[in-house]
Formats: sequence, structure tokens, C-alpha cells
Amino acid sequence: MPRTVATNTTVDREGLLEFLRPRHHAILMTTRADGRPQASPNTCGVDAEGRIVISTYPERAKAFNVRRNPAVSVLVLSDEFGGAWVQADGTAEVLDLPEALEPLVEYFRVISGEHPDWDEYRQAMRDQGKSLIRITIDRWGPIATGGFPARLADD
Repeated sequence: MPRTVATNTTVDREGLLEFLRPRHHAILMTTRADGRPQASPNTCGVDAEGRIVISTYPERAKAFNVRRNPAVSVLVLSDEFGGAWVQADGTAEVLDLPEALEPLVEYFRVISGEHPDWDEYRQAMRDQGKSLIRITIDRWGPIATGGFPARLADD
């Protein structure tokens, strides 16, 4: 069976956003108070300004960590295990209600499309007390795939 060769594809910002938009599985990495990393799996989207957006609750560790230290990394994964991924680093902010309400509508739209009843959705966000983490991307690595180094591909 042929070996798959690992790849690293450098992309510009538009290429990054094109890669991110259809992918909604991410690991958000924030920093705990003791300086160690905290990672959490999330559903994410990309808003109209090219920021990564993640819905959360104000009492979650990731929200506390972002408020204390806004420097974050996000590993965005493909749906299939072993598919392409990219790490984006950036500066995050937490939006709470009522400021978060319309950005939460946009979050839903970029991931799932139109909701059948936006008034119902908005009320659910209020009832749940949701927040939104918004990440301005400062830098990113190449889009990568796993596999063998090229020197081992023909063995």
C-alpha cells in the first residue's frame, strides 16, 4: 500500500479563510492562570470580518482565560480524522449579552445557514445567557496533512 506523504501548504489570508469557512471543528487553546495551556473542543465559524467565532457561556474556563489573557491559538480540523488542519493564532475577546446577541445570529448563519425562527433563536440565546468568543487572526501556520516524510514515501 502506498504511503501518504505529509504536506504543508502555505496560504495567504484569503486562502486561510477559504480553508476555514467550511470547517467547524476546532480546538481552542487558552492559557490558565498558572500559565499552562487549556484546550477545549468547539464548533467554530468565520464571521464577515474574517474572525473565528465560538459560542460559549460566560462561566466556562475558556471565557475566564480569554478575559485574563486574550492571546489564543485555534486548531481548526477537517471533518474526517486525518484530514487537513491549520493552527491560527490571534487575539480573542468575549462578548456577553446583550452585545453578543447579533454576533450569535451571525455565528449560527455561518455554520448552519438560516434559522426557521430568528426571534425564537434570539430568545434561546438570552435564556441561556450565551457569550461569543471572537478571535482576530494575527498569524497562521501552513495548512497541513499527516503522513510520512517524503523521503519515506517510496519505501
